[in-house]
Amino acid sequence: QVQLVESGGGLVQAGGSLRLSCLASERTFSYYSMGWFRQAPGKKRGFVAAINWNGGSTSYSDSVKGRFTISRDNAKKTVYLQMNSLTPEDTAVYYCAADRYNRQSDNEDSYDYWGQGTQVTVSS
Repeated sequence: QVQLVESGGGLVQAGGSLRLSCLASERTFSYYSMGWFRQAPGKKRGFVAAINWNGGSTSYSDSVKGRFTISRDNAKKTVYLQMNSLTPEDTAVYYCAADRYNRQSDNEDSYDYWGQGTQVTVSS
């Protein structure tokens, strides 16, 4: 069982940046692909970004491509989401998730472990 803890959320003005972190409890993290998802008020949770086990492959939703960057440090058991040029539409609870089968999927059903989420609020 892998526990995931997100941090780095907060309140930022439009145009600003935040970096989210997700710390895993187990070293097996380094074998898993990782994803970031988000859920805005009144909306379904949706895909943001994913990264394969060694960081050699990444993928993004169209809405964040070019503004967000996912990365990982397996030695620190941590995955990051650098978010730049934030807009109010990025306001959501952000979740990290781990996939034991390294599928780097945009489908949340592919993920086995989830964090509790961190709130990101972007003011206009």
